Amino acid sequence: MSEPIPAPAPGPQLMPTGVIHDIGYRHYDGPRLGRGHALGALTLHSLRGVFGLGRTARAKIMPFLLAGVMMLPAVVSIAVMAMIKRPGLPYPAYAVTMQAVLAVFLAAQSPYLVAPDLRFRVLPLYLSRPTTTGDYVAAKLAAMALALFLLIAAPLTVLYAGELLVDLPGPPHTHDYFAALATAVVYAVLLSSIGVALASFTPRRGLGVASVIAVYLLSSAISAVLVGVLMSVSRDSAATWAWLINPFFLVDAVQVWIFGTDPNNDGGYPSGVGGPVAVLAVLAVIALCVTALVLRYRKAASS
Repeated sequence: MSEPIPAPAPGPQLMPTGVIHDIGYRHYDGPRLGRGHALGALTLHSLRGVFGLGRTARAKIMPFLLAGVMMLPAVVSIAVMAMIKRPGLPYPAYAVTMQAVLAVFLAAQSPYLVAPDLRFRVLPLYLSRPTTTGDYVAAKLAAMALALFLLIAAPLTVLYAGELLVDLPGPPHTHDYFAALATAVVYAVLLSSIGVALASFTPRRGLGVASVIAVYLLSSAISAVLVGVLMSVSRDSAATWAWLINPFFLVDAVQVWIFGTDPNNDGGYPSGVGGPVAVLAVLAVIALCVTALVLRYRKAASS
């Protein structure tokens, strides 16, 4: 018979190494606020970020500096009205006059709305909640449009209040003020659509800034050159169409057609079908930019 195999000598007992800590986690039992609340929260967060609120002090310099530059002509115009008792800067001309400031603001702040989320690949975190791709795009566009509207509407309102306080001879220019406010909505929606769409195609903020500035400078230069060339060969009617290449004069043409204000260029805009064509062009550009944004973020969400 074989001898029995002796049992191994008892060794030291192995103690468990894992430890469970009670961190007080509890399930959320409150109300589910849904997509609408998420959309509003994302819009408000983005709008605050455009003006640098909740960010570093350096992030506040550019937006508030540009807001101050936008306000400066209104303040100077009120001072002039008080001294000479004559109307100051026309309300419908304000956005066209300050188009360079608006373009810089759009170029500087549009990439902030979209570039960090693309660079750090956090878009799937937004879409893991009730927020959809369309909601995300709508929130970013709404934030940029609200920021641009405030940038235009604030000096217009200050200028109108100054006109009422100075008490100029004759009735106040209420019609022009409300026409400019309504047109500010068009400016805000069109410019935000273009700026955010361009900035969304690169995760680098510097490239986004450069692309928005390049499109603005290119459209302005082409428009000005074509107007000059056509007017030099006595093609004035064709020159009026060339103004519409610049997005600021395109919206100004809509303002002239709808509200009957004076054109803010040297040669006016096309008569007859020029107004409806300008409106359709604005709607087409907005639709094209929004479509590009939705497709861009659907691709980014799936990658």
